[in-house]
Amino acid sequence: MATEILIYTKDPCPFCERALRLLEEKKFQFKEIDLTDKPEEIDRIKSETGWRTVPIIMIDGKLVGGYNDLKALDDEGKLDSMVNV
Repeated sequence: MATEILIYTKDPCPFCERALRLLEEKKFQFKEIDLTDKPEEIDRIKSETGWRTVPIIMIDGKLVGGYNDLKALDDEGKLDSMVNV
């Protein structure tokens, strides 16, 4: 079964761009949810996840965190196994 990767972004957001680029470079399938101009939706996601900044990255419903967290998982060699490619 495919791993579900959700990334909540808004524009402008350099960390969102870096996270998207990392996911694309790894050729992962993911769904981007653009929250630009959607403050109510941003507040809802932040309260659901407890994460205060974008991007908010979820893998199979589990909060990974933001770009730095995603990059750390990749640097440690853990990201590929989480995504089951």
